[in-house]
Amino acid sequence: MNSISKKWYPAFLVLIVISLISVFSPVEIYNPDTSKINFADVAWVLVASGLVFLMTPGLSFFYGGMVSRKNVISTMLQGFIACGVISILWVVVGFSLAFGPSIGGIIGNPTSYFMMKGIASAKPWTLAPTIPLILFALFQLKFAIITPALVVGAFAERIRFSAYLLFMVLFSLFIYAPIAHWTWHPDGFLAKLGVLDFAGGTVVHISAGTAALAGALVLKRRKAHIENIVHPPANIPFVVLGTGLLWFGWFGFNAGSAFSASSLAVHAFFTSNTASASAALTWIFFDAIRGRKPSALGFCIGAVVGLVAITPGAGYVGIGQSIFIGFLASIISNTLVHWKSQTSIDDTLDVFPCHGVGGMVGMLLTGFFASKKINPSGSDGWFYGNFELFKNNALGMLCVVAFSFVMGFLIFKLVDIIIPLRVVDEEELIGLDESQHDENF
Repeated sequence: MNSISKKWYPAFLVLIVISLISVFSPVEIYNPDTSKINFADVAWVLVASGLVFLMTPGLSFFYGGMVSRKNVISTMLQGFIACGVISILWVVVGFSLAFGPSIGGIIGNPTSYFMMKGIASAKPWTLAPTIPLILFALFQLKFAIITPALVVGAFAERIRFSAYLLFMVLFSLFIYAPIAHWTWHPDGFLAKLGVLDFAGGTVVHISAGTAALAGALVLKRRKAHIENIVHPPANIPFVVLGTGLLWFGWFGFNAGSAFSASSLAVHAFFTSNTASASAALTWIFFDAIRGRKPSALGFCIGAVVGLVAITPGAGYVGIGQSIFIGFLASIISNTLVHWKSQTSIDDTLDVFPCHGVGGMVGMLLTGFFASKKINPSGSDGWFYGNFELFKNNALGMLCVVAFSFVMGFLIFKLVDIIIPLRVVDEEELIGLDESQHDENF
């Protein structure tokens, strides 16, 4: 038995244990109370769940097209494999931690829906009363899948695949699940504080972007980055394809977070498209006035930044304001990407400037522009005379930034003790496609 096969024993043993436990999971009759179920809402959230799932392979194309040619497959797999790892983790304990009965407003009871126990006949989620809880769990799974996949871009081209898998599990358990509980569970402490995050500005983008920055610092710089060797993107058409899939899937991400086939879902759909269009155009025009040629890559990155920025406010801010949100987020992220390129920080695909900072801008502008005329269940923002919401969103944002960075840093350090994070120099030189997967693009 060679050393390669031996190092995978622990992972395979965990899968064996989970599989054996699943055999003895009780089979439950699907018999929820349908008196308040709206089947149009069910149909829409099912479609939205599929759209959000599509974002993860879209992200794989987006990231895969931007790295060097010898790292395309490894980068795409690092994102796409989240569909497998997080799907199983969510069933076992992830959903319970994020949305189970609250323990002090910090985390859900891990045994509440263990192996999806009792979910088939459970009452609908408080904030999604017209769809079955099992559908709510399915929709939220797709968010849990893409969040650790977003982190991939920060340490692309240098992380050991086995170490990345362990990081993904720990990130989901100790960063994603708590922040989802704080923000989206009615008893979560950020929800009680009054923080508004419609579809994941804090839960998804700030958590992933800030943990990504921690990862870039822990893994340190690539050899090419130290030597100032710039590799052209391997496949810009991949980036364009990935952006199209992300933009399309994001309609489910944001509009699906209305949990209903309603005017609010239509509004979130509209603001999402508008902010993305604004940010994409702003990015290439801002590049142009600074002496660069408008590029397909720039348009794509800008579009994603706009989608990130509108995510927390998609169901709270006006369509007109979404233009400004996309515009401002694009300017700020573009500027930070340029500034970061002059530092020693090696965030390979600019995850922190685009997702982390884009999410922060979105959270602050949600606190500024939110209006109860659009969503009566929300609050008016500072622009309409209510400074309290802006303050709460800013405090919530800072809390998530600090938690994600510190926990991300500790998780990366812990993983490095268990499994060395970085590939050796020779493996980095030949590329992760060959050294980690014995495949070539």
